[in-house]
Amino acid sequence: MTHSLKKGSFKRGVLLLGTALLLGQGSLSWAQMGSGGAKVSNASGTGGAVATVDHDASLAAMKILESGGNAVDAAVAAAATLGLTEPFSCGVGGGGFMVVYLAREKRVITIDHREMAPASFTPSVFLEGGKPIAFGERVTSGLSAGVPGTVMGWQEALRRYGTKTFAEVLAPAIALAKSGYVVDDYFQSQVKDNQDRFKTFSSSAALYLPGGNLPAVGSTLNNPDMARTYEAIAAGGAQAFYTGAIAQAMVSTVNTPPVVPGSTANVRKGNWTLADVANYEARIRQPTVNTYRGYAIYGMQPPSSGGLTIGETLNILEGYDIAKLSEADAYHRYIEASRLAFADRGAYMADPEYTDVPQTGLLSKDFAATRRALIGEKAAAGSVPAGNPFKFQTDPSIPLLPAPAGLEGQSTTHLTVSDAEGNVVSYTFTIETIGGNGMVVPGYGFLLNNELTDFDAVAPHPNVPEAGKRPRSSMSPTIVLKDGKPVLALGSPGGSTIITTVGQAIMNILDRGMPVQAAIDAPRFSQRNGEKTTVDQGGENSELAKALAAMGHQWSTTDANGKLAVIQFGADGKVTAATESKRGGGGSALVQKP
Repeated sequence: MTHSLKKGSFKRGVLLLGTALLLGQGSLSWAQMGSGGAKVSNASGTGGAVATVDHDASLAAMKILESGGNAVDAAVAAAATLGLTEPFSCGVGGGGFMVVYLAREKRVITIDHREMAPASFTPSVFLEGGKPIAFGERVTSGLSAGVPGTVMGWQEALRRYGTKTFAEVLAPAIALAKSGYVVDDYFQSQVKDNQDRFKTFSSSAALYLPGGNLPAVGSTLNNPDMARTYEAIAAGGAQAFYTGAIAQAMVSTVNTPPVVPGSTANVRKGNWTLADVANYEARIRQPTVNTYRGYAIYGMQPPSSGGLTIGETLNILEGYDIAKLSEADAYHRYIEASRLAFADRGAYMADPEYTDVPQTGLLSKDFAATRRALIGEKAAAGSVPAGNPFKFQTDPSIPLLPAPAGLEGQSTTHLTVSDAEGNVVSYTFTIETIGGNGMVVPGYGFLLNNELTDFDAVAPHPNVPEAGKRPRSSMSPTIVLKDGKPVLALGSPGGSTIITTVGQAIMNILDRGMPVQAAIDAPRFSQRNGEKTTVDQGGENSELAKALAAMGHQWSTTDANGKLAVIQFGADGKVTAATESKRGGGGSALVQKP
């Protein structure tokens, strides 16, 4: 593996003009760039729109839209670039969920390309001596890596719904991998968070710790190995990734981790075969769909828990006139609705190919009424038990009521894209923990995921490890329609806080009439059936938090709950792309015609 680092005195934003020229833009006007090519978090206009966490990715998507590609083409181009510039959150070594609105057909489809467990997996795989392996040791191991689904998901999206080839949509990322992208503060901080882990693996240290040091802010990092991986996919499609040299390199990395000689780290080996990789399949699934005050909310069904949990939360809220309540009363009911929905998430949701998930019952308005009846004027003191959605199924079965689920990684990314024809993509994908399992695949420049730590280590549970199974996820790419037309598309990273991030944004925009940027920038309250509600951006000191505390709510604090990327569609054809202006270094919003 090779890399180069060229020191410079400027941040990534100052190089955006050069990046734009590299990507072949005829004009920079559509980017709404400020002085020095700075990215912006909000852009409004007409035509296509892009919202991502990274400006290089937004530029790649816009380049594809400008060249005649549709939203699916542009989404894959942005995702490939994020796999390069946001490699600790996503990439071809991971998986995700894509929700697509097809304007001509006026329907929503979803593509599940979540990672899968290898054939060697059993429910006791994360146990030693009858006890769970320490979570951190599960993460940094060959055991934690699921067979990646990202490349197969991209291929299915392009083959079924795109207009361009792999070679065309991967071209911007290939060019950037070769020429290099600028290391900013956020990138360096994520390397620093992983420094000890990356030092453990020769391939990871060679790429991200040049000379044994953190990459300097303002320097340029290139990744020719990643370019080689993308070039192979561009030439041979997904087959080039799931068979042959790349597949063999992944199997070798999992089964014989590239630990630096002399390291004392206890890195457990995985047990993949080439057949595990070659047999990977993406799934075209029907979306979850839930009505809410005249809107249709489309999301992902299991193995994502996002669509069902957001749907149940909104069904509970629908019994209140949120628009007429005070801010504190609205948030109290939202927080308590989320607490109840998370109790049901923990009990029932897992891979539907292995578990009878009571989807009809969980989205039943009558079931929501039974849960709503439990909400009082004061917050619950802690976790609450799951309800019984099976009574609301047309074909009831025996429920399994296990203990609440465990830990879930925070590192994921989301992008939202639309085109001038009205197609929309809401796409969340990930490698799980920041830095995945810590192992760069030698010679190919990408990190492997640790998604299999999303399984519950101890049985019984619908979400226990099993061969070929996909672990439960919280990813929540969402599209909202009104009278059959898109009004909102959104999603976020953030582990299980993704669900509450998306749910709060929907409430604030649809119920409380907040402008989309204000809804994004507001402090977020994330209740996931625990004693305390996590709040970010200093929101615990707000008047709202004080009023909620008087109702019995308790707080834990964090820097960021999620990182939204949103597109809002107006009745007059106007589109607004909006991303974070504060969290995680901000995001990048573009529209074709400002």
